[in-house]
Amino acid sequence: MPKRNAPLPAAVYGVDIGKNIFHVVALGNDGTVVQRVRFRRDTLLQFFQRAAPALVGMESCAGSQWIARKIQALGHKVRLIPAQFVKPYVKSNKSDTIDAEAIAEAATRPTMRFAALKTEEQADLQALHRVRDQMIGTRTRLINQMRAFCLEYGVALRQGAGLFKLDLPEALRDPANDLSPAMRKLLGELFADLRQLEKRIADVTREIEAIADREDSARRLMTIPGIGALGATALLAAVGNGGQFQKARDLAAWLGLVPREYSTGGKQKLLGISKRGNRYVRKLLVHGARSCFRHLDRTKDRLGSWLDGLQARMHPNKAVVALAAKMARIAWVVLTKPGAFYERRDPAFA
Repeated sequence: MPKRNAPLPAAVYGVDIGKNIFHVVALGNDGTVVQRVRFRRDTLLQFFQRAAPALVGMESCAGSQWIARKIQALGHKVRLIPAQFVKPYVKSNKSDTIDAEAIAEAATRPTMRFAALKTEEQADLQALHRVRDQMIGTRTRLINQMRAFCLEYGVALRQGAGLFKLDLPEALRDPANDLSPAMRKLLGELFADLRQLEKRIADVTREIEAIADREDSARRLMTIPGIGALGATALLAAVGNGGQFQKARDLAAWLGLVPREYSTGGKQKLLGISKRGNRYVRKLLVHGARSCFRHLDRTKDRLGSWLDGLQARMHPNKAVVALAAKMARIAWVVLTKPGAFYERRDPAFA
């Protein structure tokens, strides 16, 4: 490393992450800039290896988790900041160096909200969920495309993936319909692709369920009504032990399950849910809450009377989202308290 790029004494470093080029701005104890340097990927870690332990701020983006783990292993304290919280600190024009300075300044703010660092296990688990979700979307698109092809030849198939898989082979074998030989061949090949895709989805699902079975936190999360193996492992991948949230409502707010507020002049105005944060985990919790809302035995669970009260005064969809928010709060307690789990008490003895 050239001597001009050697680390100078600093209290805070701001790192603007790129694919190959990284800009670093160092701030002193009084907040003034003491150093501006630029590195390639292979020399960035050498710089922090030589630097004295300090606070290092970075935007939470693609590739930031790996770099954060590496720099933290070198003895530095790393903080990841969502990009929308860095923007207010960007002064005047935009450049990579100005962004790095804004990141360093934002990292020092006592009220700043930071993203949690993920372990390698969390990253692996999150990747499984992302791949499974992507394959399910591909399956839906493939079924819709085949159904549209059939409709162009006057063959209307019933709604639903299960019914579609029963109806399509019958349509391909029926010589009385108007499907052309070329279309029959194409649909047969697409149906084979669908079968292979479903096999892959089942394999990934079994892998996720196996992880849920051997993880103590996942097993305790699955005691909560409406949370199964998918929901439990998705929560673990997204929030870890939940220690980054000070209270249960913070987790529900991070998932976008609390009302959006637009209050002024002393008048409080609450709107629909904010839908911020992790969309995938929120979707799983809402679907789980909807299933719980319909099938939970309300006479044998203390949630039953609470759900009855909600259902009596609001639309069922609102009640489902309220239940999802309650599930998120219960999940925070289970994650943050070792050995805690949801106890299904009979309402008569609760």
